[in-house]
This record gives sequence, C-alpha cells and structure tokens, in this order.
Amino acid sequence: MSKASGKHAPVSAKPAGRGVKDIGAARLAALNAGDPATTLTECLAVDFAALMHAAAPRVGAQAVAAMRAEAAAGISRRMALAARILLDRLGPGALAELQAHGSDTVRGWACFMVGALPGLSVQARLDLIRPLADDAHFGVREWAWLAVRPQLAAELDTSVKRLRPWTNDPSERVRRFASESLRPRGVWCAHIAALKADPAIALPLLEPLRADPAAYVQDSVANWLNDASKDQPDWVREVCARWLAGQPAVPTERICKRALRSIGA
Repeated sequence: MSKASGKHAPVSAKPAGRGVKDIGAARLAALNAGDPATTLTECLAVDFAALMHAAAPRVGAQAVAAMRAEAAAGISRRMALAARILLDRLGPGALAELQAHGSDTVRGWACFMVGALPGLSVQARLDLIRPLADDAHFGVREWAWLAVRPQLAAELDTSVKRLRPWTNDPSERVRRFASESLRPRGVWCAHIAALKADPAIALPLLEPLRADPAAYVQDSVANWLNDASKDQPDWVREVCARWLAGQPAVPTERICKRALRSIGA
C-alpha cells in the first residue's frame, strides 16, 4: 500500500493505448493496494473492494463485501457508495486522512465524502473541496467537481457568488473548477436546468475567465459555452461577439472558436 502523503506527484490524463484487460496482474495489484493511476484506463480498472480493504481496513469485512457487490455498477455510483460507507463506518473525522492518501481513487472517495456531508453551507463545502480541486492528479480534480456539483446546483445563486473569487486564484486548477463545476450539461452528471434556460446566471464566473492564460481553463470555458449553445445558441453567439469585439486576446479567440464549434458564428 502506498504511504499516505499530503503531496502527490503530478499526473496527467495521458492516453493509455490499451484496455483494462491489458493491465498486467502486478500493476493491477499495485493499483488495488493504493498506487496512483497514471491513465484513465487504470482509474477504471481499480477494484474498489480490494482498495478499500487496503486503504481503510477499519470499515470491516461487511462494508468491503457491500462494495464488492456493486462491482458492476457505474463508476460514479461506486464512488458515491464508497464515500457513504466510509462516512458511516469512519465518520467525518476520517476525511483528512483519506484526502492525504497516495491513491487517487481514495482521494476521490474523499471528494464524495465532502459532497455527502449533511448540513454544510456552500462556503463550508467549497472550503473542504478546495484542496482536492487543486490536486495534482487529473482524476481527483474531476471527482472534486462531480462530487459537489449537486449541492452547488441546488443553491445556484449562492454558488456562483462563492465561486467568483476562485476565478482569480493563482492556481489554474482552482480557476478551472469555478467554470467546470457548473457547466449546464457537463460530463457524467445531471444537467442543470436553470443554466440551460438562463446561462447568463453564470456570467460572473465566465467573464473573468474570458482571457485566461491557461489552456486548461480556456477549454473549460469553451466547453461551458458549447454546452449552453445546445439550448441557447443566440445567447452564446452574442457573448462571443461581445468578447471578440475590438482587439481580443489570443486566449479569448481560442475560447470563442471552440465555444462556437457546434453552431458557428
């Protein structure tokens, strides 16, 4: 099992070039013991029951068996189930330990624990998820916004207000979270009906990122607008026309080109 640590080497979502079945037995065993995944394929290959037994044996055999029984379920469902098991068996006090674990999947479980904690204000939940939103591992950063998105969407106006300072954060990962977490359609998640109907609600987040220097953030903003174009194409055209007026920055041009890819200017 990997030693728990608060620092993790940067990992990128590089193409695997192979399927789960092609991962060798030794590498799979290492992933299930707590080694970080290096590709999306490795993320999807992790045996949650085996990893839970290795990373949090205190949950007990019954909890591990419950995790094993859901092995065929979708990964988002299994992430949420693991978080509920960990909260039920270990309590919220285990969050710090799990978010410092060497396994990106375990840190992903910590993300979903933050999402599942009851009675938190938007600000308190964002404070807890921020270190995970800024994680060095691509997978943890995706789990971070997915895990708290339902709670943010349920208090949309407050969430936009509380995320606004994140658009000025020195970390491009945190800035990207501000956009990605509230995409109208998103990936592997439920749509946000209010933003599909009125995407202008999120302009306080999009406007500060319109010329962001990081491609990671640019892609998120462009995808946000492309999502919105599926329901409000004229609004997206108007936003891009306004952003492109005069002498737009190169990042703005890139964002708008990608934003309009489904509908044209």
